[in-house]
Amino acid sequence: MSEFWDYNFAYSFFRPWVDFCTRHSYRRIEFKGSLPDKGAVIFAPNHTNTLMDPLLVLQARKGGTLFGARADIFRKPFIARILHFLKIVPLARHSRDLPEEVARNKGTFDQIDRALSHGLPFCIFCEGTHRTMHSLLPVRRGIARIAFTSAEHRHTTIIPIGIDYSDWFHYRSCVKIQVGAPLDVNAFAKARTDLGIDELDAALQQELYSRLSELIFFLPDDENYSAGLARYQAAHPRGHRVRRVFQAILGFPLFLVCALLSLPMWALAEYLCSRIKDKAFCNTARFGVKLLGTPLFLVIWAILFFSLLPWWAALLLLLLFLPSYSVFYDWLNLVRR
Repeated sequence: MSEFWDYNFAYSFFRPWVDFCTRHSYRRIEFKGSLPDKGAVIFAPNHTNTLMDPLLVLQARKGGTLFGARADIFRKPFIARILHFLKIVPLARHSRDLPEEVARNKGTFDQIDRALSHGLPFCIFCEGTHRTMHSLLPVRRGIARIAFTSAEHRHTTIIPIGIDYSDWFHYRSCVKIQVGAPLDVNAFAKARTDLGIDELDAALQQELYSRLSELIFFLPDDENYSAGLARYQAAHPRGHRVRRVFQAILGFPLFLVCALLSLPMWALAEYLCSRIKDKAFCNTARFGVKLLGTPLFLVIWAILFFSLLPWWAALLLLLLFLPSYSVFYDWLNLVRR
């Protein structure tokens, strides 16, 4: 297999389409800050929305990014090869994964360190799992181990990234991405030479937790969380209902046409969502349908339309088809409470 930092024509060819579908999975993406292109850099975002989180990090910079993911999804060799092509490595946990998968962590850490030495950024969701809440789970130790190992050989920085969604479950919501100040791992370790390895890891974990909490709309995960969230939602209502209804009425003819054009796609997406237990994965399913379904049905509709209709009518319908999947969900968001 090729190395993660090697140029890959297929990866570069498909990447713009993936980025396009990511951007058009949201009504608005607000990005504050910039991600570095050089050096040994570790991206550390919060994690609330499954695959959509790494897709947003990926499209924020032109170059490739190496990602860590849970080890159990690598168990089938075919899937493992696809994930390798996508620049994703397995990270196992003692509490969740098989002993042999945990044992392979050392080799994975070596791969990550080599990637960092070649200037390929590594992204790790340092909470260890996703959760749809405006809070943070404790930062796990893996990021500290990776960061300090890299810092032994080169200058290394951690970039905290806050990702805030207006809605985790409805497709075509809004998202805000805020890049925090770089955390200099070498300077952090040098200033704490009195600490042991475990204490130094814990200090880095706590520092990163603190920085991430400042980059998102953060509510402490305690007994007052629900009340705090309710107060915030009451103070920030979701637009004026009369205006939304008026927009929905005016846009209904366009919605109807787009709903028909994109029917096979959104019907499949919503069927998949009905089968998903963890609803945080629903927008991932909708994204996947857009990614694969748009070029497929563009070809199908082109054949049918140009066979049955005048060329100008066929061309018009094809142009309407391209944004139809997004228009369908935008209209639904107008009429939802």
